[in-house]
Amino acid sequence: MDPDDVDVPTFLTQRIKTDPDSVERDLFKLVLTIIELVRQLMEAQALRRVDEGDLSDEQIEALGLGLSRLEDAMEDLKSRYDLTTEDLNIDLGPLGTLLSGN
Repeated sequence: MDPDDVDVPTFLTQRIKTDPDSVERDLFKLVLTIIELVRQLMEAQALRRVDEGDLSDEQIEALGLGLSRLEDAMEDLKSRYDLTTEDLNIDLGPLGTLLSGN
């Protein structure tokens, strides 16, 4: 079988950009994507614990404050590189996108 005859989805044929000017931004974008995914998972876990009544009022307040500060820090970091949450949302092909649509 000739490899050129195989239908490869477009997202698999994309190449990594190695332009020296974009490497730093692309790496920063990847790191922020991972941080945003973890932030969203932490937020979902916190909401689940609040709904189940596992936390005291003080713990809920501290958790809310911590998540709010993390979200503010993410917004600041995204603005430094002129990125949006949509820019961080990796397309996983048939699985959809990585991040939830907050």
